[in-house]
Amino acid sequence: MHFQHADDIWRDFPELSAGALFLDNVQRNVSVTEALLRFQAVAAERLGSGPESDLPEIQAWRRTFTKMGLKPTQYRSASEALLRRFRKEGNLPSIHPLIDLCNAASLAFAIPIAVFDLDQAAGHLHVRRALGNETYLTFAGAMENPEPGEVIFSDAEGRAHARRWTNRQSGLSAIRPETTRALIVAEALHETGRADIERLIAALSQAIDESWGVRPSMAMLGRSSPRFDFLI
Repeated sequence: MHFQHADDIWRDFPELSAGALFLDNVQRNVSVTEALLRFQAVAAERLGSGPESDLPEIQAWRRTFTKMGLKPTQYRSASEALLRRFRKEGNLPSIHPLIDLCNAASLAFAIPIAVFDLDQAAGHLHVRRALGNETYLTFAGAMENPEPGEVIFSDAEGRAHARRWTNRQSGLSAIRPETTRALIVAEALHETGRADIERLIAALSQAIDESWGVRPSMAMLGRSSPRFDFLI
């Protein structure tokens, strides 16, 4: 299986930096508390100097959403939505250890992180522009079609696993108690994005090793090396 961004995504968004991790043998009976506290402490310190909208990572995604024709305060990147909730409530609900960990890392780095159950994705996952005939399953169970030209995560069967790029993931490939294999994707568009993505995936890899006792496969992606291959 593989993950990659389409050539026109790299062309139209040359500031993009991306990293991916593949984790096998996912289990839910592990503790990620120590890593959560570390990441949340970083997020709290950053938010202490101003709202999430002031962070360069969030501002870059807002500019990108505007470039895509979306209102950035109506369609927020996943990292902005998480930071907004964390600032207001002081915590995030627990969902699954892997999701909790990735959400906390997203808070700390202000970078959106997507996590997919690979048993629910066919053949590959590509970040590309939609044709408009793809299918997308909401968390409420409704079926939608993305708008033509919308940036989506698509598999080989034309199913959209995320809409509006980093705005909303599908209910189809959400991590669940029975998940065993997961793909984690982090993307940034700000000036120091590549260095920050490198630090993020290294920190996540270490936290996964501490909790699950395994080191995930991982890769940094770019226009010259856009594809991440992994065995499932």
